Amino acid sequence: MIPAAPPTWDPQIYLRHAGHRTRPFHDLLNRIPELPHAGGSPRIADLGCGPGNVTTLLLDRWPTAHVTGYDSSPDMLAAASPLAGPTPAGGRLDFARADIATWTPDGAHDLITSSAALQWVRGHADRFKDWMSALRPGGVFAFQVPGNFVSPSHALLGELCDSPRWRDRVGELGRRYVYILEPGEYLDRLADLGCEVDVWETTYVQLLGGEDPVLDWVRGTALRPVLTALRDDPVATEEFLAEYRERLREAYPPGPHGTAFPFRRIFAVARRPDA
Repeated sequence: MIPAAPPTWDPQIYLRHAGHRTRPFHDLLNRIPELPHAGGSPRIADLGCGPGNVTTLLLDRWPTAHVTGYDSSPDMLAAASPLAGPTPAGGRLDFARADIATWTPDGAHDLITSSAALQWVRGHADRFKDWMSALRPGGVFAFQVPGNFVSPSHALLGELCDSPRWRDRVGELGRRYVYILEPGEYLDRLADLGCEVDVWETTYVQLLGGEDPVLDWVRGTALRPVLTALRDDPVATEEFLAEYRERLREAYPPGPHGTAFPFRRIFAVARRPDA
Protein backbone atom coordinates (compact mmCIF):
# COMPACT_ATOMS: atom_id res chain seq x y z
CA MET A 1 0.00 0.00 0.00
CA ILE A 2 1.38 3.41 -0.98
CA PRO A 3 1.77 5.69 2.04
CA ALA A 4 -0.18 8.93 2.04
CA ALA A 5 2.68 10.84 3.67
CA PRO A 6 4.20 13.61 1.54
CA PRO A 7 7.74 13.10 0.27
CA THR A 8 10.62 13.95 2.55
CA TRP A 9 13.26 16.33 1.24
CA ASP A 10 17.04 16.46 1.53
CA PRO A 11 18.41 20.00 1.11
CA GLN A 12 21.99 18.75 0.69
CA ILE A 13 21.07 16.52 -2.25
CA TYR A 14 18.87 19.21 -3.77
CA LEU A 15 21.65 21.81 -3.64
CA ARG A 16 24.23 19.57 -5.32
CA HIS A 17 22.95 20.90 -8.68
CA ALA A 18 22.20 24.41 -7.41
CA GLY A 19 23.68 26.14 -10.44
CA HIS A 20 21.44 24.36 -12.95
CA ARG A 21 18.42 24.56 -10.66
CA THR A 22 18.87 28.30 -10.11
CA ARG A 23 19.34 29.30 -13.74
CA PRO A 24 15.62 29.16 -14.67
CA PHE A 25 14.80 31.49 -11.78
CA HIS A 26 17.36 34.01 -13.04
CA ASP A 27 15.65 33.86 -16.44
CA LEU A 28 12.25 34.31 -14.82
CA LEU A 29 13.47 37.17 -12.65
CA ASN A 30 14.82 39.00 -15.69
CA ARG A 31 11.32 39.08 -17.24
CA ILE A 32 9.51 40.43 -14.16
CA PRO A 33 8.63 44.12 -14.64
CA GLU A 34 9.03 46.78 -11.98
CA LEU A 35 6.72 46.36 -9.01
CA PRO A 36 4.18 48.87 -7.66
CA HIS A 37 6.26 49.55 -4.53
CA ALA A 38 9.66 49.05 -6.12
CA GLY A 39 10.86 52.38 -4.71
CA GLY A 40 9.57 51.61 -1.24
CA SER A 41 9.25 48.22 0.45
CA PRO A 42 7.61 45.70 -1.87
CA ARG A 43 5.84 42.75 -0.24
CA ILE A 44 6.95 39.51 -1.90
CA ALA A 45 6.04 35.85 -1.36
CA ASP A 46 8.09 32.92 -2.65
CA LEU A 47 5.97 29.75 -2.76
CA GLY A 48 7.93 26.54 -2.32
CA CYS A 49 11.13 28.30 -1.30
CA GLY A 50 13.12 25.13 -0.52
CA PRO A 51 16.46 25.89 1.15
CA GLY A 52 16.10 29.60 0.40
CA ASN A 53 18.99 29.96 -2.05
CA VAL A 54 16.64 31.22 -4.77
CA THR A 55 14.59 33.37 -2.39
CA THR A 56 17.63 35.50 -1.59
CA LEU A 57 17.87 36.50 -5.26
CA LEU A 58 14.64 38.46 -4.86
CA LEU A 59 16.43 40.79 -2.45
CA ASP A 60 19.22 41.31 -4.95
CA ARG A 61 16.59 42.75 -7.30
CA TRP A 62 14.51 44.53 -4.63
CA PRO A 63 16.87 45.21 -1.68
CA THR A 64 14.26 47.00 0.44
CA ALA A 65 11.56 44.36 0.04
CA HIS A 66 9.94 42.26 2.74
CA VAL A 67 10.27 38.74 1.34
CA THR A 68 8.72 35.62 2.88
CA GLY A 69 9.59 32.16 1.65
CA TYR A 70 6.97 29.46 2.23
CA ASP A 71 7.57 25.72 2.23
CA SER A 72 5.92 22.62 3.70
CA SER A 73 9.19 20.79 4.41
CA PRO A 74 10.70 21.28 7.89
CA ASP A 75 14.08 20.12 6.55
CA MET A 76 14.06 22.72 3.79
CA LEU A 77 12.99 25.47 6.19
CA ALA A 78 15.73 24.46 8.64
CA ALA A 79 18.28 24.84 5.84
CA ALA A 80 16.82 28.23 4.90
CA SER A 81 16.57 29.67 8.42
CA PRO A 82 20.17 30.97 8.66
CA LEU A 83 19.40 33.27 5.72
CA ALA A 84 16.53 35.02 7.54
CA GLY A 85 16.77 38.49 9.01
CA PRO A 86 17.07 42.16 8.06
CA THR A 87 19.09 43.26 5.04
CA PRO A 88 21.62 46.12 4.88
CA ALA A 89 19.29 48.09 2.59
CA GLY A 90 16.37 47.94 5.03
CA GLY A 91 14.59 44.92 3.64
CA ARG A 92 13.75 41.71 5.44
CA LEU A 93 13.79 38.00 4.65
CA ASP A 94 11.81 35.45 6.63
CA PHE A 95 10.48 31.95 6.17
CA ALA A 96 7.28 30.22 7.22
CA ARG A 97 5.82 26.75 6.97
CA ALA A 98 2.83 26.55 4.67
CA ASP A 99 1.18 24.21 2.20
CA ILE A 100 1.04 26.23 -0.99
CA ALA A 101 -2.01 24.25 -2.09
CA THR A 102 -3.99 26.14 0.56
CA TRP A 103 -1.78 29.18 1.18
CA THR A 104 -3.66 32.49 1.36
CA PRO A 105 -1.77 35.81 1.20
CA ASP A 106 -1.76 37.77 4.46
CA GLY A 107 -2.50 41.14 2.90
CA ALA A 108 -1.68 42.90 -0.35
CA HIS A 109 1.43 41.75 -2.21
CA ASP A 110 3.50 43.27 -4.99
CA LEU A 111 4.92 39.96 -6.22
CA ILE A 112 4.00 36.32 -5.72
CA THR A 113 6.50 33.96 -7.27
CA SER A 114 7.28 30.26 -7.36
CA SER A 115 10.22 28.34 -8.76
CA ALA A 116 9.90 24.62 -9.52
CA ALA A 117 7.25 23.98 -6.87
CA LEU A 118 3.76 24.23 -8.37
CA GLN A 119 4.17 20.91 -10.23
CA TRP A 120 3.72 19.23 -6.83
CA VAL A 121 0.33 20.87 -6.32
CA ARG A 122 -2.68 19.23 -7.93
CA GLY A 123 -4.99 21.87 -9.41
CA HIS A 124 -2.59 24.74 -8.74
CA ALA A 125 -4.02 26.77 -11.61
CA ASP A 126 -7.29 26.94 -9.67
CA ARG A 127 -5.45 29.07 -7.08
CA PHE A 128 -4.40 31.70 -9.60
CA LYS A 129 -7.55 33.78 -9.10
CA ASP A 130 -7.03 34.05 -5.34
CA TRP A 131 -3.37 34.90 -5.71
CA MET A 132 -3.96 37.51 -8.42
CA SER A 133 -6.67 39.07 -6.25
CA ALA A 134 -4.12 39.54 -3.48
CA LEU A 135 -1.82 41.59 -5.71
CA ARG A 136 -1.80 45.36 -5.67
CA PRO A 137 -2.70 47.00 -9.00
CA GLY A 138 0.35 46.52 -11.18
CA GLY A 139 1.50 43.58 -9.06
CA VAL A 140 2.98 40.45 -10.60
CA PHE A 141 2.54 36.69 -10.31
CA ALA A 142 5.50 34.82 -11.82
CA PHE A 143 6.44 31.16 -11.81
CA GLN A 144 8.37 28.44 -13.57
CA VAL A 145 7.78 24.69 -13.51
CA PRO A 146 9.66 21.77 -15.00
CA GLY A 147 8.07 20.48 -18.18
CA ASN A 148 10.14 17.33 -18.65
CA PHE A 149 7.73 14.69 -17.38
CA VAL A 150 7.72 12.80 -20.68
CA SER A 151 11.53 12.78 -20.91
CA PRO A 152 13.38 9.47 -20.42
CA SER A 153 14.37 10.30 -16.84
CA HIS A 154 10.75 10.49 -15.76
CA ALA A 155 9.24 8.00 -18.22
CA LEU A 156 11.68 5.33 -17.09
CA LEU A 157 10.89 6.05 -13.46
CA GLY A 158 7.19 5.62 -14.16
CA GLU A 159 7.76 2.37 -16.05
CA LEU A 160 9.88 0.97 -13.25
CA CYS A 161 7.31 1.88 -10.61
CA ASP A 162 4.61 0.20 -12.71
CA SER A 163 6.62 -3.00 -13.20
CA PRO A 164 5.46 -6.21 -11.46
CA ARG A 165 8.46 -6.09 -9.11
CA TRP A 166 7.56 -2.66 -7.70
CA ARG A 167 3.90 -2.02 -8.49
CA ASP A 168 2.62 -3.00 -5.05
CA ARG A 169 5.31 -1.02 -3.25
CA VAL A 170 5.45 2.28 -5.13
CA GLY A 171 2.77 2.00 -7.81
CA GLU A 172 1.81 5.39 -9.18
CA LEU A 173 4.51 7.31 -7.33
CA GLY A 174 6.67 7.51 -10.43
CA ARG A 175 3.96 9.49 -12.22
CA ARG A 176 2.11 10.92 -9.27
CA TYR A 177 3.13 14.55 -9.52
CA VAL A 178 2.52 15.34 -13.18
CA TYR A 179 0.28 18.30 -12.45
CA ILE A 180 1.54 20.87 -14.94
CA LEU A 181 -0.39 22.45 -17.79
CA GLU A 182 0.95 23.24 -21.23
CA PRO A 183 2.14 26.83 -21.91
CA GLY A 184 -0.96 27.75 -23.90
CA GLU A 185 -3.20 26.54 -21.09
CA TYR A 186 -1.37 28.69 -18.55
CA LEU A 187 -1.70 31.67 -20.88
CA ASP A 188 -5.46 31.15 -21.23
CA ARG A 189 -6.01 30.68 -17.49
CA LEU A 190 -4.15 33.88 -16.63
CA ALA A 191 -5.55 35.93 -19.53
CA ASP A 192 -9.06 34.93 -18.44
CA LEU A 193 -8.32 36.73 -15.16
CA GLY A 194 -7.62 39.97 -17.04
CA CYS A 195 -3.83 39.79 -16.67
CA GLU A 196 -1.13 40.97 -19.01
CA VAL A 197 0.58 37.65 -19.66
CA ASP A 198 3.98 36.51 -20.90
CA VAL A 199 4.37 32.72 -21.22
CA TRP A 200 7.27 30.86 -22.77
CA GLU A 201 9.27 27.65 -22.55
CA THR A 202 12.97 26.81 -22.70
CA THR A 203 14.85 23.54 -22.95
CA TYR A 204 18.21 23.71 -21.22
CA VAL A 205 20.75 21.14 -22.36
CA GLN A 206 22.45 20.74 -19.01
CA LEU A 207 25.91 19.20 -18.94
CA LEU A 208 26.21 17.14 -15.77
CA GLY A 209 29.42 15.71 -14.36
CA GLY A 210 30.28 12.81 -12.10
CA GLU A 211 29.14 9.21 -11.99
CA ASP A 212 25.43 8.60 -12.68
CA PRO A 213 24.67 12.34 -12.65
CA VAL A 214 21.06 12.01 -13.88
CA LEU A 215 20.29 9.65 -11.03
CA ASP A 216 21.91 12.14 -8.66
CA TRP A 217 19.71 14.89 -10.13
CA VAL A 218 16.41 13.03 -9.74
CA ARG A 219 17.32 11.91 -6.22
CA GLY A 220 16.74 15.55 -5.25
CA THR A 221 13.32 15.85 -6.91
CA ALA A 222 11.32 13.23 -8.84
CA LEU A 223 12.64 10.30 -6.81
CA ARG A 224 11.66 11.79 -3.45
CA PRO A 225 8.19 10.16 -3.28
CA VAL A 226 9.66 6.74 -4.07
CA LEU A 227 12.54 7.10 -1.62
CA THR A 228 10.06 8.20 1.04
CA ALA A 229 7.89 5.13 0.42
CA LEU A 230 10.90 2.80 0.69
CA ARG A 231 12.75 4.59 3.48
CA ASP A 232 12.13 1.83 6.04
CA ASP A 233 13.53 -0.86 3.73
CA PRO A 234 17.16 -0.10 2.79
CA VAL A 235 17.55 -3.32 0.83
CA ALA A 236 14.55 -2.54 -1.38
CA THR A 237 15.78 1.03 -1.78
CA GLU A 238 19.15 -0.13 -3.10
CA GLU A 239 17.54 -2.69 -5.40
CA PHE A 240 15.19 -0.07 -6.85
CA LEU A 241 18.04 2.40 -7.36
CA ALA A 242 20.18 -0.26 -9.04
CA GLU A 243 17.44 -1.02 -11.59
CA TYR A 244 16.75 2.64 -12.23
CA ARG A 245 20.48 3.41 -12.51
CA GLU A 246 20.95 0.90 -15.30
CA ARG A 247 18.04 2.31 -17.28
CA LEU A 248 19.33 5.86 -16.90
CA ARG A 249 22.83 4.87 -17.98
CA GLU A 250 21.42 3.52 -21.23
CA ALA A 251 19.20 6.57 -21.82
CA TYR A 252 21.86 9.14 -20.92
CA PRO A 253 25.31 7.80 -21.89
CA PRO A 254 28.21 10.04 -20.88
CA GLY A 255 29.98 12.00 -23.59
CA PRO A 256 33.51 13.36 -23.78
CA HIS A 257 32.55 16.46 -21.77
CA GLY A 258 30.00 15.01 -19.37
CA THR A 259 26.40 13.79 -19.56
CA ALA A 260 23.96 15.91 -21.56
CA PHE A 261 20.61 16.16 -19.77
CA PRO A 262 17.96 18.14 -21.71
CA PHE A 263 15.52 19.77 -19.32
CA ARG A 264 12.38 21.66 -20.39
CA ARG A 265 10.98 24.49 -18.28
CA ILE A 266 7.70 26.43 -18.60
CA PHE A 267 7.56 30.08 -17.50
CA ALA A 268 4.75 32.56 -16.89
CA VAL A 269 4.69 36.20 -15.81
CA ALA A 270 1.26 37.73 -15.23
CA ARG A 271 0.77 41.38 -14.31
CA ARG A 272 -2.40 42.66 -12.69
CA PRO A 273 -3.66 45.76 -14.54
CA ASP A 274 -3.05 49.11 -12.85
CA ALA A 275 -6.73 50.02 -12.80
